[in-house]
Amino acid sequence: MTRWHMLALLFAARVGLGINFQTLGSAGDSLGAAFGLGYAQIGLMIGFFMAPGMFLALPAGYAGRYASDRLLCGLGLSVLAVGALVTALATGPEQIAAGRLAAGAGGVLSMLYFTKMAADWFDGREMATAMSILVMSWPLGIAMGQVGHTWLAAAFGWQVPFLAAAGYCAVAALGIFTFYRSPGTGPRRALAGRTWLLPHEWALVACAGVAWGAFNAGYIVYLSFGPEMLKAQGVSVLGAASIISFASWIMIGSGTICGQISDRLGHTSLILAVTMAAAMAALLMLSVPGAGFGASLLFGLVGMAPAGVIMALYGQAVAVERRAFGMGVFLTIYYAIITAAPPVAGWIFDRTGAADGAILFGVALFALVFPAAALFRMIKTMATNARMEEIA
Repeated sequence: MTRWHMLALLFAARVGLGINFQTLGSAGDSLGAAFGLGYAQIGLMIGFFMAPGMFLALPAGYAGRYASDRLLCGLGLSVLAVGALVTALATGPEQIAAGRLAAGAGGVLSMLYFTKMAADWFDGREMATAMSILVMSWPLGIAMGQVGHTWLAAAFGWQVPFLAAAGYCAVAALGIFTFYRSPGTGPRRALAGRTWLLPHEWALVACAGVAWGAFNAGYIVYLSFGPEMLKAQGVSVLGAASIISFASWIMIGSGTICGQISDRLGHTSLILAVTMAAAMAALLMLSVPGAGFGASLLFGLVGMAPAGVIMALYGQAVAVERRAFGMGVFLTIYYAIITAAPPVAGWIFDRTGAADGAILFGVALFALVFPAAALFRMIKTMATNARMEEIA
């Protein structure tokens, strides 16, 4: 099978992460009514999906020295399925939290090795394009969940979206176990080299992690509180979910195109400057009555387009033999940011009684992306120049 066949398999399986993550966001109103949860508590439950990453990403990355990528990724998807099932069977907030934490643990493991497997297959070849395609599986799963989970929760009860997510992740795990093949640059090659990162690699991974974490945290704030902005303007629950989810559908195509532009033409800094300005403008537009669809269009078409370009920074940060461990460091930073963002946004919502403050918080998160990426480029250039001087 070719690298593009492998990428298609990884994409289809990784959709399960978005489907699983979105369950609580789409069923949040029903859960709040059933268990008396406020927006800050719902935001905390959303964040619980990300919380294990702060503690498990590094061990998960190190585990790549002793087990195959296929085994670890499939195991992660299996745990995702179990976590969703636990939440579906919950009888109180404690069980919901336990299920979300379990699903999050599976998400850490699978997300790390999805990214590593794609990077191994596309090492030095169309990295931004491959990463753009891969990361679009997350918004596709979320978009499917925004509409599908909202409908399932309204029609059949809040438990059904979690059952649907469990089923998808179980099938995805089976697909990875059965069909994935390594390109030959995975764990065995990693064993031959040192695991610990070089000094400049630590700095590069930190910059890439901040950029990726802030980018995704801003997206989560948009998904979680954008519908509240529209509902306050009189839009129905399903209508608000559909409008906000429109961006996620569009970015599947725009992200791929943006990755191809970056691979062929470069100009990464210009791309990020323009797209992050568009993302911030789109969030601000949500406060304008009647502008919700236009904001969603701008957000998906331009604002979220550089997802793969940002993720590709990691592929340029660490040598192949240190990639799994480096991904653990990268994801630790990423998870720390996106775990904190939802409850902070929910706290702002509860304090103000409106979604405007939470949306402004999302704007601030997007504002962090470009400086972090610019610092990455500066450190990368300095490291390259220093290496060339040593050779000379």
